[in-house]
Amino acid sequence: MARTRKTVKPQVKQCPACHGTGEVSRTVRVGRKHRNAGEQTGICLGCLGAGQITADD
Repeated sequence: MARTRKTVKPQVKQCPACHGTGEVSRTVRVGRKHRNAGEQTGICLGCLGAGQITADD
């Protein structure tokens, strides 16, 4: 008889930097006086856009 192995899913939780969305917003500054021009969204570097990180035990 062959036994099958059970696969265990890793424990994950929401990324604290992006709150599970996978994107973060940064303020864009322009000019010599560094005036705020708006915001730009980009991929979260903490979770690489997945929105989840592994839970540390």
